[in-house]
Amino acid sequence: MSDLRVLPLKAVHNFRDYGHYPASGGRLRGGLLYRSAQHADATPDDLDRISSLELATVIDLRGNHERRHHPCRRPEGFAAEVIFHDGETAGMPPHLQAELANMDEAGMRRATAAIYRNLPMRKGLLEVFGRYFEVLAGRDGASLVHCLAGKDRTGIAVALFHRIMGVHHDDMMADYLLTNSAGDQDARIGAAAKSVRARYGNLSDDALRVIMGVAPEYLDNAFAAIIEKYGSLENFMEAELGVDAARREVLRQKFVI
Repeated sequence: MSDLRVLPLKAVHNFRDYGHYPASGGRLRGGLLYRSAQHADATPDDLDRISSLELATVIDLRGNHERRHHPCRRPEGFAAEVIFHDGETAGMPPHLQAELANMDEAGMRRATAAIYRNLPMRKGLLEVFGRYFEVLAGRDGASLVHCLAGKDRTGIAVALFHRIMGVHHDDMMADYLLTNSAGDQDARIGAAAKSVRARYGNLSDDALRVIMGVAPEYLDNAFAAIIEKYGSLENFMEAELGVDAARREVLRQKFVI
């Protein structure tokens, strides 16, 4: 099933369907829920394939800086509404950014795991996460959620959706980790290498692969930090994202069959 989820695009990486998983009371619908990396380098064939999905809404989790420097190409006749936060949603403490260039593979993995504890608390990201769930509950048609690489911000958003839909933890984690095997990994990492090194320094190839990948402890850390602060993921989602019991039920009615 994992291979069937991935859309084989040439220059839009990590594009896949995050439906189909078993969920509470049934199974998530397929063909409505998509996730990906940015589309700045999309080929004409990529755009034709994306157009065939008939997307109604795109939730762009990137901040203004990323959207300016990597504007997404769109198919001819593109009519989806694009939802985004007018501000920044990415970043890390300056001291850590300065240290990344000298980190080895193990150090990079520890640093990334630590970053995930604060990632879901970013104000701008919370705002657009809330709009993501509002869109899923209130709009019809297929949707796409994406960020720059389609793995961290997008990974947390999709994992939260899976959690409230009753997707088993193992399936939720498998979907998150699919970033590490979806499509042409060398092409995906190579496409990002220049911009990543321009931002963080001349990372080693091993460190670059870490920063472009995901690991179970990253998502575990994000969820643990949420539970420590809010008591439960459900409390967090109601308080910060507007996803109360009524909205959860709307989402179940729409996406679980």
